[in-house]
Amino acid sequence: MHPAPSVIIFTTLSGLGFGLLTYLGLGFPDVTGLTALVFFVLAYGMAVGGLLASTFHLGHPERAMKAFSQWRSSWLSREGCCAVGALLIMGLFAFGAVFLGAQWRFLGLIGAALSLMTVFTTSMIYAQLKSIPRWNSAWTCAMFLSFSLAGGALMAGQVGVAKPLLLIAAIIQLLTWYVGDRAFGEAGSTVGSATGLGERGSVRAFEPPHTGSNYLLREFVHEVGRKHALKLRVIGFGLAFALPLLLLLAQPESTGLKHMMAAIAVLSHLAGVACSRWLFFAEAEHVVGLYYGKR
Repeated sequence: MHPAPSVIIFTTLSGLGFGLLTYLGLGFPDVTGLTALVFFVLAYGMAVGGLLASTFHLGHPERAMKAFSQWRSSWLSREGCCAVGALLIMGLFAFGAVFLGAQWRFLGLIGAALSLMTVFTTSMIYAQLKSIPRWNSAWTCAMFLSFSLAGGALMAGQVGVAKPLLLIAAIIQLLTWYVGDRAFGEAGSTVGSATGLGERGSVRAFEPPHTGSNYLLREFVHEVGRKHALKLRVIGFGLAFALPLLLLLAQPESTGLKHMMAAIAVLSHLAGVACSRWLFFAEAEHVVGLYYGKR
């Protein structure tokens, strides 16, 4: 059982895309004309591509528009509203920069704020879920935001900012894993508490509810071997943070070599974040697993 590829693509690409839009809105880099077009095509390609990928994970994609009406109570709806607002505002900002050579800074600031709000609302979709103790933490929001800001700085060519942000994101990732590994046990959920029979003694499942798989098992109960999880953590951490930092710290004299190393750093970070996102979903332990004897 593995997380849906659409969710991995969505959380990886949209986070990096909106991160890049944040920097562009703030004027980093301060570009116009054809150069600006390249940056905005990259940012919109990732942001919009990620959002489109998320619709494939919906049970009824044709009803996606209805999500916008629930912004008062739904973080998913708030995410959609912020994303559309950010894309529209930054679209106007991009039009001025590409075709008029103008930097409408007021629009850029609003677009940057909405882009960051989009990443935050995405993180809250998962952080609010008390039924998944590993996600139900402020560290989930910190991880999403730090990944977005670090990756955005990397793609925007802001090396001086990218270095410390990559280091901060790496530390937050390690802390997220440390806290997450203990979250389920500290939540105190057991078969006894789930059934209300804990006061009568030790409770165990006599047999599973049914022999076949179902939606809950496919979506919320994943089993990743400890050895495999450790290997993937090392790979994801190395690609997302260690290798990009080493490449950024190297200072070759050749401009062409610098650009090539920067491109490799971006691709490495993208692959590492995707690996981390896969683990984020695969290691999620939903309390419903107690009902199926998976804990």
